Amino acid sequence: MMNVKQGLSTRCVHAGELDDAHGSPHTPVYTTTTFKFRTTADVLDVVDGRKAGSLYTRYGLNPTIFALEGKLASLEGAEAAWAFCSGMAAEAALFFTHGREGIACIGDAYGGTLELLGSQLPQYGVRTHLLLGSELDRLEACLRQGCGLVFLETPTNPRMEILDIAAIAELAHRHGARLVVDNTFASPVNQRPLELGADFVVHSATKYLGGHSDITAGALMGSKELLAPVWNWRKNLGQMLSPETASLLARSLRTLVVRVERQNATAQAVAEAMAKHTHVERVFYPGLPGFHGHSLAKRQMKGFGGMLSIEVKGGGAAATRAADRLKLFALAPSLGGAESLVTQPTTTTHHGLTPEERARRGISDAMLRLSVGLEDAADLIADLDQALKE
Repeated sequence: MMNVKQGLSTRCVHAGELDDAHGSPHTPVYTTTTFKFRTTADVLDVVDGRKAGSLYTRYGLNPTIFALEGKLASLEGAEAAWAFCSGMAAEAALFFTHGREGIACIGDAYGGTLELLGSQLPQYGVRTHLLLGSELDRLEACLRQGCGLVFLETPTNPRMEILDIAAIAELAHRHGARLVVDNTFASPVNQRPLELGADFVVHSATKYLGGHSDITAGALMGSKELLAPVWNWRKNLGQMLSPETASLLARSLRTLVVRVERQNATAQAVAEAMAKHTHVERVFYPGLPGFHGHSLAKRQMKGFGGMLSIEVKGGGAAATRAADRLKLFALAPSLGGAESLVTQPTTTTHHGLTPEERARRGISDAMLRLSVGLEDAADLIADLDQALKE
């Protein structure tokens, strides 16, 4: 295990890597599905958990996957990490393992998460509560009723609301519950939820961790004790990622810091330009001093991230027209890649919510969510300017 006192960039490059017999500077791709043993006793040592070792790739017992998980754990300062085929797979396994006593989601979240919590898990008898970020009083009532798991994103999708991880962790722990933080938007470069009291961190590694819009993956980090029972759910729900994807994700993590720091700086410049734009009603970005969560973001984040949302003057039709006219920003869901993306949440990520629920959450038709990539800030600002002009 890499020394957690070393810098994050160093750990992004070196943590988790296995000592390759042929001298490769990074762990090779082991595409084999199964691994041979000298004796039955050796097989049983691995099967029964007496020794660590490779066995069967669908279980995650593969050297390439081991190396990735060591790197993922190091980046969040966790004892352990499990890799998954998607962020939703990681959430589902976690919810089935630790959420059966009830799950409270505080604040906005990814549309798929809200659908899983609001529509699907209740079909299996799991009590779920979807609360706004302003409803901490209702969260305490849920916890008093025995809710065992609290879930949140911060910054939230798509309004960039900042939730107080330390305060919510303290509230959850006071009632014997555990806290999960989806750290996808921030990444470990900008925010370290475990250090603030969270019990689990989950990522859609498709986004910033992957960083190139070419893999689909997820990750779950936490203590060995809490992650251990999640392992069988991942195994038997078929949620393992392939060794090829694991290797690509490990490749991407080596450049995580330089990518995210650049995206932080460019998003700040774009947000400041949009805040002055005559055709923009409102900008949602925690790096703006006038943003509601700015002070809290300064306390719990090291950078403000590459995501922002704007509300376009003229309503939904004007926002759609602007999205369709963009040239550098690709009109596509997802985020965190090298190329900048734009999406209208009411038509993509949050389309599955009722209009009433979107209104309750303040997600308007006029909103555009921007994922800022690695292009020059001046070029992105110029692209937005030409698209917003009437």
